[in-house]
Amino acid sequence: MKPQKIVILGTGGTIAGRAAAASDNIGYTAAQVGIDQLVADIPALAEGGPVTTEQLAQIDSKDMSFAVWTQLALRVSELLAQPEVQGIVITHGTDTLEETAWFLQAACSPAKPVVLTCAMRPASALVPDGPQNVLDAVAVARHAGAQGVVAVCAGTIHGAHDVQKVHTYQLNAFGSGDAGPIGYVEEGRLRLLRNWPLAKAERAQEAIKKIADLGNEGDWPRVEIVMNYAGASGAMVEALQAQGVRGLVVATTGNGTLHHALEAALLKAQAAGVRVVRATRCLNGQVLAKPGDAIPDSQGLSPVKARVALMLDLLS
Repeated sequence: MKPQKIVILGTGGTIAGRAAAASDNIGYTAAQVGIDQLVADIPALAEGGPVTTEQLAQIDSKDMSFAVWTQLALRVSELLAQPEVQGIVITHGTDTLEETAWFLQAACSPAKPVVLTCAMRPASALVPDGPQNVLDAVAVARHAGAQGVVAVCAGTIHGAHDVQKVHTYQLNAFGSGDAGPIGYVEEGRLRLLRNWPLAKAERAQEAIKKIADLGNEGDWPRVEIVMNYAGASGAMVEALQAQGVRGLVVATTGNGTLHHALEAALLKAQAAGVRVVRATRCLNGQVLAKPGDAIPDSQGLSPVKARVALMLDLLS
């Protein structure tokens, strides 16, 4: 019996970036190095078993689009159905990694591991962090019993539900809030702290079918994020409603609190058929529901992930 393989999908990002000088870790252009070259520069990858690569996209993740998400979801779904595929690694930019991670978990809900990894320094850096992150990601994808979508950065494994980018520059740029990481990768071995994400295959099949039926980016339901802050008004909500927005996620203060003017506009939009969800702008914790809440909460999702969940919900 042939050993199972790991498939590495390249989408660009800082990990594939280049700068004019090896000392420049911020003035680079992302998505310059192909996935084949990135993998060729990490010969240790071949030691644990077969690895194949595919260049699915080549973008700076700040420009992540519904078109690339559609490609990713459909290709990940296809690969997961192949018995010879043990797991998938996706190289991704750091800026929107947490959104893509949650999108793939919600859309594909994989029973096999789908591991997103990244870099904070470009490939041209004097000491790039990308190669070690890829090695660690493949170690996670090869781990017996691994499942679900996770992110691996700086030796730490984060679940798709909890991962957030928490630093603009440091190599250890991601955190999992008060939930904590799933575990760590230490010299190619995993030290787990909690369980893997659970798969929900029935929901995933429905989501993938809906995504496959989408014709172009304009077919995705429009969901926007608004924020609560001192002196907030309902002007943004009213403007978005006039443009035909279908859903609104509000990044509230504290435990779901809203300025009275913004809350009034959101309730009016909700009464008119716009789906409204409350998340919190706090880094840790989640909105705890109270009896009689007029606007539902995000079930612990951050504002950007609540937006993804609401879009998928509106698709169905």
